[in-house]
Amino acid sequence: MVNQQTPLDSVFHALADPTRRAVISRLLKGAAPVKRLAEPFAMGLPAFLKHLTVLETSGLIRSEKRGRVRTCHINEDRLAAAESWLSQQRAIWQGRTDRLAAFVESQIPEEKNP
Repeated sequence: MVNQQTPLDSVFHALADPTRRAVISRLLKGAAPVKRLAEPFAMGLPAFLKHLTVLETSGLIRSEKRGRVRTCHINEDRLAAAESWLSQQRAIWQGRTDRLAAFVESQIPEEKNP
C-alpha cells in the first residue's frame, strides 16, 4: 500500500520542501505568473517547474494558461484541509499534555504550613 497516498499525504509531501512552502506563501498574497514565482530561486526554470508540478498534483495550487503566460493560483480548500488536520492533532496533544500536567501536579505532595 506504499503507492496509495491520501490527498492529505500529498499535501504534506508538497509542503515538506522549503521552495514549495515559499511558493505557497507567495501565492497566499495573490495569483502570480510562473516566471515571477521562479525569480527568487537560484534554480533553472525546468527544476522550478518540477516543484510546481508537485504542488499541482497535491491540489494546493492550480494554474491556467492565457497566451504564453501560465498563472498559478492557490487552492485554499486544500490548504484548509491540512490546517484542519493540524488543528485536530493540536487539540488532541493539548488535552494529553493537560492531563499529564494534572497527574504530575497530583503526585507532588502539598507543603504543610508550620
